[in-house]
Amino acid sequence: MKHFRPPGTLCVATAGILWGIIGLFVRALGDAQLTSMDIVAARAIVAAGLLFVLLAIFDRKSLHLRLRDVWCFLGTGIGSIVFFNYCYFSAVQMMSLASAAVLLYTAPAFVMVLTRVFFGEAFTRRKLASLLLTFLGCVLVTGVVGSSTPLSFAGILFGLGSGLGYGLYTIFGKFAMARGYGAPGITFYTFLVAAVAASAMNGTAHIAAAAQSLALPYMLGLGALSTVLPFLLYTLGLRTLSGSRASILASIEPVTAAILGIALYGETMQPMTLAGIALVLVGIGIGSKGK
Repeated sequence: MKHFRPPGTLCVATAGILWGIIGLFVRALGDAQLTSMDIVAARAIVAAGLLFVLLAIFDRKSLHLRLRDVWCFLGTGIGSIVFFNYCYFSAVQMMSLASAAVLLYTAPAFVMVLTRVFFGEAFTRRKLASLLLTFLGCVLVTGVVGSSTPLSFAGILFGLGSGLGYGLYTIFGKFAMARGYGAPGITFYTFLVAAVAASAMNGTAHIAAAAQSLALPYMLGLGALSTVLPFLLYTLGLRTLSGSRASILASIEPVTAAILGIALYGETMQPMTLAGIALVLVGIGIGSKGK
């Protein structure tokens, strides 16, 4: 595994696409009466279990953990995965899904500032242009422009919190890489910590019941296709891309979700949506240059 190093841009873009199909599994699990936090816990449990099996068979060295580095995975697991999901689901309850999605995609801005502070990454005009184009594109794709739904102050705070939490994976992931951990190990310990934390906060009764029903394939799909694979790819991408650039490239996720909604659920494609998709793709194109 450690010798497999595909191009960083391809890794991150593919990760964004795989995250973009998560709605397929989340909708199915919601129909199976799982709550949002049940889904978060199920996602983390399946991901951690699958990764452990794969690493135990093919790459046991990636399971090696130094106790002095545990804080990195508390950061990716609790500070990012659990915190980001909690804030995002809370924001969704307080405002429109479109508004919550736009606030979630403030993540690249947080990453750009934090990577400048912690890693000294340059804040270039190219990065700024890419960030502005992708964020504006996300605004148009989600349809928040022209919405009559009022925004609550608490909802805005939770939405910004989800963006911060989403961005923290990049920050703590880079710290872990600097300490010699590879993508498989970082992803495994991230979801192991997230699984323990989410299960402790929410319990596993609903998840166990769902696992015995027709919802099990969707749980496995969520854990494998929309969790393990994209997080491995994204973390691999961080080897060759700056944190801010990787975060911008991952903004292809809402574009994927929009296209999926049109193709599978009959959602309409408005001119604003088309314009937003175009802006995101242009922004990603600009952001894909260099590191």
